[in-house]
Amino acid sequence: MNTSGTPVSDTPMSGTPMIQMAGVSKTFNRTIHAVRDVDLDVAEGEVVVIVGPSGSGKSTVLRCINLLEVPTTGTVVVDGHTLTNAGTDLDRVRAEVGMVFQQFNLFPHLTVMENITLAQRKVRGRSRAEAQEMGMRQLTRVGIPDKADAFPRQLSGGQQQRVAIARSLAMEPKVMLFDEPTSALDPEMVKEVLDVMLELAGEGMTMVVVTHEMGFAKAAADRLVFIDEGEIVETGLPEEVFSNPSHDRTRAFFAKILY
Repeated sequence: MNTSGTPVSDTPMSGTPMIQMAGVSKTFNRTIHAVRDVDLDVAEGEVVVIVGPSGSGKSTVLRCINLLEVPTTGTVVVDGHTLTNAGTDLDRVRAEVGMVFQQFNLFPHLTVMENITLAQRKVRGRSRAEAQEMGMRQLTRVGIPDKADAFPRQLSGGQQQRVAIARSLAMEPKVMLFDEPTSALDPEMVKEVLDVMLELAGEGMTMVVVTHEMGFAKAAADRLVFIDEGEIVETGLPEEVFSNPSHDRTRAFFAKILY
């Protein structure tokens, strides 16, 4: 892992990581240290999967990347733009970062297509026709083009999560963040969402994924990051971390979930 804390210009430069976190900490109510001094770089096209116990700070790290959680200390750079600088246009940078949550966050009173086209028209300034064309392209990509006129209540949980992914992809982001995207799904619906994510990984999308799905981590991750008590304890190639973890905390975690 490249953990360099070298300052980065707010102007995008070739050769720099797509995501850079340097010395990032997050404290709640001055006493709860959710994230502690995290250094993490993610290269363009890399798939980084973050695992760890519940409550270990995984989701907080992810949310710090697009400043849904503002770090207490440290620097976050996305595509060469320093989000933690006061003068940075966060909305502009966030438009390039798609995020898929545990819950689907679809507007229940809008159709699938209306859910997918809303941000495109408001943020990207696309015409209705342009937004719908992109929406149908992404619905086809996630395997449910026939659901364009359906309402969220008419879809299964797996279908709703695929709509949420299509909505993010329709914005043509440079980065996709996934926060335990299958945790709210019934077991039989998990595979259909993971299959879409595997396809994205294969296409070279830059992805940071927080998940409990170890099979996905083994299949898709370029790098596995284990977090516990808000700290990056171990990082490396998935097969190496799974088969021969170097830290006691990592070994103890995998012993509970893999055997």
